[in-house]
Amino acid sequence: MNVYGCQLNIVWEDKAKNFTKIRNLLGRKMLPAGSMVVLPEMCATGFSMNTDKIAEGADGPTTKFIRELARELGVYVVGGVVRRGPGKRIFNEAVCISPSGKRVARYDKLHLFSPGGEAQHYTPGGRITLFRCGNLKVALYVCYDLRFPEIFRQATLRGAEVLVVIANWPSRRRHHWSALLQARAIENQLHLVASGYDIPTAIYDRAGEALVKAKKDPEVVVCEIDLNARQLWYWLGDWRSRIWREGPPRLQDKHESDSRSR
Repeated sequence: MNVYGCQLNIVWEDKAKNFTKIRNLLGRKMLPAGSMVVLPEMCATGFSMNTDKIAEGADGPTTKFIRELARELGVYVVGGVVRRGPGKRIFNEAVCISPSGKRVARYDKLHLFSPGGEAQHYTPGGRITLFRCGNLKVALYVCYDLRFPEIFRQATLRGAEVLVVIANWPSRRRHHWSALLQARAIENQLHLVASGYDIPTAIYDRAGEALVKAKKDPEVVVCEIDLNARQLWYWLGDWRSRIWREGPPRLQDKHESDSRSR
């Protein structure tokens, strides 16, 4: 499958202008049907705490735009949305819309960036999300999640084949961004797609090598992900940790099942 990562210079809290930017950026591309396009976190607004202004319902303007884009281009589109949930809860969300316009995944950011005040304005999600994107099994993450490797390993143990991280990561910590992306790919031996704002959008292979990396704003990077590509060795089967005794039951059950099968 061809995967497109979008490096986007987002206009602050202006959804209409950002929708136009995205259309102009992708409209010049001839995308093969069934490809996956990945937009940044809060792709229509930037990383804003002004939830009264930017939050929208489950089928609000940003989700509708992503749906239209997916249908027009005939591709899967992943993008960041600020969703208003039941009551007063607001979620920093990643959604994926299929070429038919169906929402195939919704992931609410698990780890909120408390130093930036995000935890005061948003509600954390409660679970990891895996979904089928064409022939790929994909796990979604949002920005600050990248600093917590445990949730990436859980997705790997549940059969993820590609990790997708959307972000509005600060440029002054770009060296953390690149190092952590590389680490998540290496330690889980999975392809990783990262789309951001003001930091390099990139696609990594299972050895942590950057196959493509954006060099300017805005830019679209593209790479074909081949799950049959050779890897040097597979070391996850050798992993042992106290997490099996102390971690979530789902992980423990998975390990015990794997042990019996060996």
